[in-house]
Amino acid sequence: MTEPFGARLRRAMDERGPLCVGIDPHSSLLTEWGLNDDVAGLERFSRTVVEALSDRVAVFKPQSAFFERFGSRGVAVLEKTVQEARAAGALVLMDAKRGDIGSTMAAYAEAFLRKDSPLFSDALTVSPYLGYGSLSPAVVLARESGAGLFVLALTSNPEGGEVQHAVRADGRNVGATMLAHLAAENTGEEPLGSFGAVVGATHGDLSSYDLDINGPLLAPGVGAQGATPADLPGVFGAAIRNVVPNVSRGVLRHGPDVSALRASAERFADEIRSALPTG
Repeated sequence: MTEPFGARLRRAMDERGPLCVGIDPHSSLLTEWGLNDDVAGLERFSRTVVEALSDRVAVFKPQSAFFERFGSRGVAVLEKTVQEARAAGALVLMDAKRGDIGSTMAAYAEAFLRKDSPLFSDALTVSPYLGYGSLSPAVVLARESGAGLFVLALTSNPEGGEVQHAVRADGRNVGATMLAHLAAENTGEEPLGSFGAVVGATHGDLSSYDLDINGPLLAPGVGAQGATPADLPGVFGAAIRNVVPNVSRGVLRHGPDVSALRASAERFADEIRSALPTG
């Protein structure tokens, strides 16, 4: 049987540290790198990031939209990026934020979580805002494939609050409800469940939420959005050991120089390591 994503992630975080680096080839960043905003620039950018960092970061998070904008040729680059990153030993979290119902959700899951798919990734971001139950096809296929999901719960964008902080009839808000669903998915899993939440590092004190879901917590917002590694313990409290801090532009802006990319990733990794509790 395929080892579950949670177990593979726990080992990668313990061996390499928890840093997740985004692969976000948006047009302005390609320009900063001196690359054309075309498929050739996209491929050069992605390959450089993978070659520079695949032996030292736990997770890559390619943003599917920046590849999809080039159509089928961009998706072909994404396929190659995923395959090369995984072959080099890094885990790949596909940031596609898919969410739908029934057979459509099942088709999205098959695109990214079916083991023989050219886009097969170790984990996928998904949106639960058609109801958590709408994610069932992805949950089932993730379990079968040994993959994971990261469910949007308390995201770093300010607009998210109007949905995620909305209070249900039972008095619990929507974000807390998503965390409770994920805790149930991860019950009894060791050393770490495979079903994680996206929880922004920019939130400040989240002590009113139960973040102990026995699964990973992807933490966007470190770097360009203003949060720092030193902020993480105050945001995540006792759940800090399961946090996967995501940095994208804070690392990527140092390219295309490979040495500078590596140095930036190592600085973030060191700062995160220093922020984590010892023992």
